[in-house]
Amino acid sequence: MTQTDRARKYWSDLKTKLKEEGSEVSEKIGQLKLPSEDGKMCETDCANTENIFRIIQSIPSPKAEPFKRWLTKVGFERVQEIENPELGQDMIKEYYELKGYSKDWIEKRLRGIAIRQELADEWKDRDIKKKTDFAILTNEISKATFGKTVLEYKEFKNLKKENQNLRYHMSDWELILSMVGENATTDITIAKDAKGFEECKETAKQGGEIASNTKKELEKKTGKSVLSKENYLHLTERKKHRQLKKDN
Repeated sequence: MTQTDRARKYWSDLKTKLKEEGSEVSEKIGQLKLPSEDGKMCETDCANTENIFRIIQSIPSPKAEPFKRWLTKVGFERVQEIENPELGQDMIKEYYELKGYSKDWIEKRLRGIAIRQELADEWKDRDIKKKTDFAILTNEISKATFGKTVLEYKEFKNLKKENQNLRYHMSDWELILSMVGENATTDITIAKDAKGFEECKETAKQGGEIASNTKKELEKKTGKSVLSKENYLHLTERKKHRQLKKDN
């Protein structure tokens, strides 16, 4: 990207330049051991996504220009979304479709996001402030609904990355039951006027139990488990293959 044959010197000068401009990027760079060209593990400067973008913006090279144009485009789109939130929803739908999700799944996912936000807002109004408390309450709903915490569910689906969102890998019914559990929790919390962590924990269990009852009834009628070890996209591919075989 820099088009230089003296990368180490270029990087040293760029860090100095950023510091002189008042940027805090150089202070946020950490060192991790990574394999070098000779195969040895060496301390290497590393940065997160935000700071990498800032560094790219500072590189005066034709090869960096496409990234800069893309960053400008993303920034412009974000301003548009703030002015017109519906554009943001349309963009999210487009991203999901590019990843291979069906329109039906996308609608459920977006509805699920709205339901989750309503519950989160309700918890905040009832003195739930810590991230750990939100996580515990979410686990209570998940345990009551599916018999698994969020982490246990991710392990069940063989999701290894910490940043992999469980709901992106849920089937239609898994998504629906998650929505039922969280929507029921919101309604029960309001009806009982639950306050504080312990009372909200109890209503979270009760909301999850309602979703669990639906799950058990469905499994009884269909004779198969709602829980799937595979993620949504794999299940979709299987359906496509089955349909193709049927058509042929």
